[in-house]
Amino acid sequence: MLNKVILMGRLTRDPELKYTPSNVAVCSFSIAVDRGYVKPGEQRQADFINIVTWRNTAEFVSKYFVKGQMINVCGSLQTRTWDDAQGVKHYATEVVADEVNFCGDNRSNGAAQQGGNFEVNQEPASNNNGFAPVDADDDLPF
Repeated sequence: MLNKVILMGRLTRDPELKYTPSNVAVCSFSIAVDRGYVKPGEQRQADFINIVTWRNTAEFVSKYFVKGQMINVCGSLQTRTWDDAQGVKHYATEVVADEVNFCGDNRSNGAAQQGGNFEVNQEPASNNNGFAPVDADDDLPF
């Protein structure tokens, strides 16, 4: 069986950090993900996906990401149901992300100037589009 979700989009609101009664951090947010196809004469459509992160990743997201910022999430799709006080059954589908990454232009990532050791790939702040210069005189290792 395989349950792997990889999404890239913009946060639709600031991440919301909470703690469980046993003091485990949980962060929820949603992202807008553009659809790949645009019908001629129409505007691009987007899907709004709910995301949940736990523990260190939750604290990291709440600290370094803000509304409007690009984010890449990797995780699994989960569904859950519950009954409210009136006995009405509710359904939720969300991505439980175990890895988050910065993406997009660093200039638009105002809150994302410092990364932590949370499986984050931050782009280097340089003018060479993220590529390191290679000395042409040396042999390449491959």
